[in-house]
Amino acid sequence: MIRLLGLAIFSTCLATGAVAADATCKAQAADKKLAGAALTSFSNKCAKDAASSCDAQAATKKLAGAAKMSFVKKCTADAVGG
Repeated sequence: MIRLLGLAIFSTCLATGAVAADATCKAQAADKKLAGAALTSFSNKCAKDAASSCDAQAATKKLAGAAKMSFVKKCTADAVGG
């Protein structure tokens, strides 16, 4: 059951484009050629915005508990970039 739920979350994430069509935070920072304090500030704000967006998506999908935590964690990591 848990694997099925995980697969459903993953496929929903892919289908709805949980990661915005915009580039990841890291790609945006590289495009802007940020460094030092500017990079840190931009990265922190971008990650916070991504987490808020993912949390809102989880609420829209009516996820709770472990499913919500898993969705938000993956969605945020995808938005920030690796």
